[in-house]
Amino acid sequence: MRILITGGAGFIGSHIVEAALQKGWHVRVLDSLDPAIHPVRPRLDPRVEMLTGDVADPAIVLRALEGIDLVCHQSAKVGLGVSFADAPDYVRNNDYATAVLLAAMDSRRIRRLVLASSMVVYGEGAYTDPDSGLPVRPGPRTEQDLRNGIFDPRSPDTGTILEPALITEDARPDPRNVYAASKLSQEHLASVWARASGGWAIALRYHNVYGPRMPRDTPYAGVVSLFRSALARGEAPRVFEDGAQRRSFIHVRDVAAANILAIESLVTEPGPTLGQHFRTYNVGADDVHTVGHVAASLSALNGGPAPVITGQYRLGDVRHITATSDRIKKELGWTPAISFNAGMREFATAPLRAEPGRESTDQLGRIDGQ
Repeated sequence: MRILITGGAGFIGSHIVEAALQKGWHVRVLDSLDPAIHPVRPRLDPRVEMLTGDVADPAIVLRALEGIDLVCHQSAKVGLGVSFADAPDYVRNNDYATAVLLAAMDSRRIRRLVLASSMVVYGEGAYTDPDSGLPVRPGPRTEQDLRNGIFDPRSPDTGTILEPALITEDARPDPRNVYAASKLSQEHLASVWARASGGWAIALRYHNVYGPRMPRDTPYAGVVSLFRSALARGEAPRVFEDGAQRRSFIHVRDVAAANILAIESLVTEPGPTLGQHFRTYNVGADDVHTVGHVAASLSALNGGPAPVITGQYRLGDVRHITATSDRIKKELGWTPAISFNAGMREFATAPLRAEPGRESTDQLGRIDGQ
């Protein structure tokens, strides 16, 4: 099988490349290798066919799709952004580039797509009312509550503090920032493309992915990487709010395994489960951990200073977002293989992205990533 992995030189993409090579597949990568993202050019595994170019460029995308059976679309601008001034960049790199890719796939009559989506499409996670036991989807938290140290969402009807629950793929999307809106737009584009072309698409909604090759400390990096970067500087990780924010942290190799199973399902079946042209799956860990616990674990594993709970907040942040991944387990047979404790022990000393001016000896599949 011949697959194209966009963003295959990135954090998650590189692990998918490695897993695909282990399957014996022919792997072609299209990646811009933007110096701002890849300050040190990665060395490629000789089995990888590498094309350097922008997914928003129709000419390079058409070239990249020659002879390809399936596309695994990982290329995206990630992170929650710094301000709304980032919006045009997110739309260009995520939505417009995806539209270019899908149009080119239609031209090449390629009918199989696995799309990297994100938990951020949900906004806040699932909650229940402690009095009635009924599910409630809260609106944005108020600045007055946040100033007063009340970080958990309230019921919009009664004002009662809600209890967090696990969210399912059937929950109504409610993106709360530009990145989230762009990821949901990617899903919509893929769904429309699948139906219009007679193709098949699977969107994997990643939860908090961590592991080797994460980007270093940038305004767009994930919270786990920010904690690691602080400890590497000898500083205490700084945790916003009270540190009790709940997340589903999932190791990057488990995410790569989910992609491999999604790819195989599109090749061996007539389409996503139940014959649907478009299917979404949560990809998250079975167990739930707080952001404060992750910071404390990394501090202890690194022998560094204890985290500082700052009480600071950002209005665009969500409080709790944890997943049930029962659908992908039942339909694709995926199960996380790396426990939280084992993954954090590895990540505490794992290499992050190479810094400018430092030589990288890693090969693709063993590189610092997106």
